[in-house]
Amino acid sequence: MRHARREDITVTVDRPEPGMVRVAVSDFSHALPEPCTPKDDAEGGRGLTLVAGLAAKWGTKKEPWGKIVWAELEGRR
Repeated sequence: MRHARREDITVTVDRPEPGMVRVAVSDFSHALPEPCTPKDDAEGGRGLTLVAGLAAKWGTKKEPWGKIVWAELEGRR
């Protein structure tokens, strides 16, 4: 939310295949997120590190109006 240019974001959740959930967040900012290494006492900067650690795959997609950041999460079998 902090990096979006507006207050509007869209979150979608779908199941592209059994045992998998795809979560996508879109906003109007054209700036693509980049993982970083925050200082121990920093209040933020860990989001993409958490996503990368939990997701089977994640990525970004530029759109003319902004971007989409997505992650695919696999269930335990």
